[in-house]
Amino acid sequence: MRKGLAALTKRPKPGQLASPRKRQMNVLIVESPAKAKTINKYLGPSYKVLASYGHVRDLPAKDGSVEPDNDFAMHWDVDGKSQKIVREIAEAVKNADKLILATDPDREGEAISWHILEILTHKKALKKDLDIERVAFNAITKQSILAALKEPRKIDAPLVDAYLARRALDYLVGFTLSPVLWRKLPGSRSAGRVQSVALRLVCDREAEIEAFNTEEYWTIEALLSTAKSEDFRARLTTIAGTALKKLDIKDEASASAIKAAIENQVFRVTSVEKKAAKRNPYPPFTTSTLQMDASRKLNFSAKQTMQVAQKLYEGIDLGGEAVGLITYMRTDGVQIVPEAVSQIRDVIAAEYGKNYTPFAREYKTKAKNAQEAHEAIRPTDPRRKPEQIRRYLDKDQFALYDLIWKRAIASQMASADLEQTTAEIAVKGRDGKDYGLRANGSVLMFDGFLRVYEEGRDDKFRYVQKGKDDPAEGEDDDNRRLPPLSAGDQVKDKQIDADQHFTQPPPRFTEASLTKRMEELGIGRPSTYTSIMATLVDRGYVKIEKKRLIPEDKGRLVVGFLENFFMRYVEYDFTAGLEDKLDLISNGDLDWKAVLRDFWKDFTAAIEDIKDLRVGDVMEALNEMLAPHIFPPKEDGSDPRLCPKCGSGRLSLKPSRFGPFIGCGNYPDCNYTRQLTQTDGADAALDGKVLGYDDDGVAVTLRNGRFGPYVQLGEAEGEEKPKRASLPKGVDAATLDFERAMQFLSLPREVGIHPETGTPVTAGLGRYGPFILHDGTYANLESMEDVFTIGLNRAVTLLAEKRAGGGKSRFQRAAPTVLKDLGEHPVEGGKIQVLSGRYGPYVTHNKVNATVPKSKKPEDLTQQEAIELINERIAKGGGKKPAKKAKAAAKKAPAKAAGDGDKPAKKAAAAPAKSPAKKTPARPAAQPAAVKKVAPKKSAKA
Repeated sequence: MRKGLAALTKRPKPGQLASPRKRQMNVLIVESPAKAKTINKYLGPSYKVLASYGHVRDLPAKDGSVEPDNDFAMHWDVDGKSQKIVREIAEAVKNADKLILATDPDREGEAISWHILEILTHKKALKKDLDIERVAFNAITKQSILAALKEPRKIDAPLVDAYLARRALDYLVGFTLSPVLWRKLPGSRSAGRVQSVALRLVCDREAEIEAFNTEEYWTIEALLSTAKSEDFRARLTTIAGTALKKLDIKDEASASAIKAAIENQVFRVTSVEKKAAKRNPYPPFTTSTLQMDASRKLNFSAKQTMQVAQKLYEGIDLGGEAVGLITYMRTDGVQIVPEAVSQIRDVIAAEYGKNYTPFAREYKTKAKNAQEAHEAIRPTDPRRKPEQIRRYLDKDQFALYDLIWKRAIASQMASADLEQTTAEIAVKGRDGKDYGLRANGSVLMFDGFLRVYEEGRDDKFRYVQKGKDDPAEGEDDDNRRLPPLSAGDQVKDKQIDADQHFTQPPPRFTEASLTKRMEELGIGRPSTYTSIMATLVDRGYVKIEKKRLIPEDKGRLVVGFLENFFMRYVEYDFTAGLEDKLDLISNGDLDWKAVLRDFWKDFTAAIEDIKDLRVGDVMEALNEMLAPHIFPPKEDGSDPRLCPKCGSGRLSLKPSRFGPFIGCGNYPDCNYTRQLTQTDGADAALDGKVLGYDDDGVAVTLRNGRFGPYVQLGEAEGEEKPKRASLPKGVDAATLDFERAMQFLSLPREVGIHPETGTPVTAGLGRYGPFILHDGTYANLESMEDVFTIGLNRAVTLLAEKRAGGGKSRFQRAAPTVLKDLGEHPVEGGKIQVLSGRYGPYVTHNKVNATVPKSKKPEDLTQQEAIELINERIAKGGGKKPAKKAKAAAKKAPAKAAGDGDKPAKKAAAAPAKSPAKKTPARPAAQPAAVKKVAPKKSAKA
């Protein structure tokens, strides 16, 4: 009997099957569901792979989330969506034998793993005997996953500390500096630790462009021919033995004199020099270089590049097998692991020959603070050629994978060999001076890496200064091939060209080139670059035109304010220095709370210094700093700040809730206003220009106001304001004539009487473009011209189509559609929802509404982001008045008319007096009731 029991309990020998027992269950956590799906196919039934969907908690967007006076205690919040995910993870872990945290291999990924572990610990969801491991992999392939599982580790505490320090710094700067901005610079949105520095880069470049003085210069180039009639070109380089500088030939007269002096003279070759040169391959992609080349070659935005790269990294179904095609795409490292280098070299040798792989190349990162542990972006399997998997990829995925594959392959290929030839040519001019010309050429002897890949180029940076050669010049010369030449050869001039040039300012940043510049300065990290760009655009600080970043006036004001009163915190070296400290924290060489204490001490002192600063002082400081931009010099040399209307007042920035504008210092005696910068030709010379007179002899004038150019009929008489109409975008004020102005003043136009209701149909221009209106139902028109030309039949058809499609009366529209329920507010209670409104999605809580930024998808919005939008809206005076105040108003005005809402009866009773219904027929037609309510806003805006 004992032998039988012993046999049952005896452990199996190595290689021998064990007795059937309960299968071990391992829960593995990654960040995205796509990655979870791919990894799940690699691992057996003993693994359950779940996704955290990014960060599971964050600091609430309210005061007190970080407490500097309590040793920088941080209070985290799990949003509604994440609560469901956390519950799912906690439920799975209860029955698990092992928890494997496999989030991304960077600082953010480490933080997510830490957050998940902290939440599960707090929920007491972890068994005492539960094994907890942290694994990291750089590629989503079966080999990489299995290898990572064999090398588990603990959560990297110093890396988490660096994350906590970064998050606390960002919070403290944002939630301390932004309210200061709102008070001292009304109309501004927010400031951020890295966001503001990035904005300064864009604004500084714009100021550099504006300050750039273009200079004219000329070059002399000769088309020469050998005795065998072989043509080549040479450029003038010396006059009388003196080297010719870039800007030495300043005008056409000088260029023509030189041309006349050397034409049809004897040209002789004095020397020919040949030398070998090499062009080395580029290193494999980092985040910034990938974005730059994808922008140049594929016309991708930075955001689009990262979205496509994310899909390639997380896994593509290659005929039944999901495979990650590239390594992790948020990196600033250029090194590649030895085994991958070996694979790449094998592909090169097989495809192009061994002479293309002379030795293994090693690359080192030049950028500041690069996280060397991160590998460059490369194909997970170099043998997987783009054309072989093309049918599994969409157009964008194939284009980006092809780019990454070629760059990685080329990085290990041989250098290109060139033979460069320089020929010096002399000619005696008719004026007795000796002139020297130079012909350059090169021949590609061995293509090397150029057989596979050549980096794209941005615009040539022709930032020329006196006495300095333009490095961009001569590149075309070097790519020319010269005919055989020898010293002493006589050549003939076939043509002498004198060409005019102008120096050019540096180009505006693209998203990719700004990322590259930030990387060079050591500002930000690969994981934050794309979100920084999105924030600048969402805040209205920057706009993107033709891929170029152009600062808006609002952005320039914010940078001007910060440079005047918080200069240290937008200095590049200071921000980069903080990044250095964060790197020291991540290495375990610096205490993160010590860094926060030092920062907070100086930062609060800077805030205290401007506590008593008046808004007027801010405006005057910005007047001086932004003078070249908002008060550009006049051609006649007169004072650019002299009011063009009264001729005595001094123009200055004036605050308003919508942001500063330019106004006259003699207000209220002079009411001249304009935008910060003149646009659409609406300069001071046009302001007050008389376009003509109506049938009653009343003048129609062109004006320039705070919100842009507008036309006005007559002048103000007492309290009655004259008829005004803003010029729509795209209308050039400089070319506006009387007839067109009268058309704008006639709006809204009565199209006709609706045949079914007997009420008028009108056409007009609104905030969102041209429209027609009938009984509260709006229908959009395709173009501005339709407002003036649409007939009744077409208008009735459009209105019927709108109603059939769900169009409602403006005052009787259906309740907004709930796009997403974000759960209860964690502090104040009450539902937070994302709703679909007439003008786009918005979030709402306790009657406070906040628009969802264009860069955010409503369905992706988190509770944390929604609260931040709502708090920002409240801070700016948004939201409805509390119910108590409304009741108090009602008691004071018991005679309130039905349907007037919270407005006192006094205001409601006054409304008829303002109605334009009693105006004579010579004036524009009366507006329907729905339009009357917005008319005062239009007048104020003009």
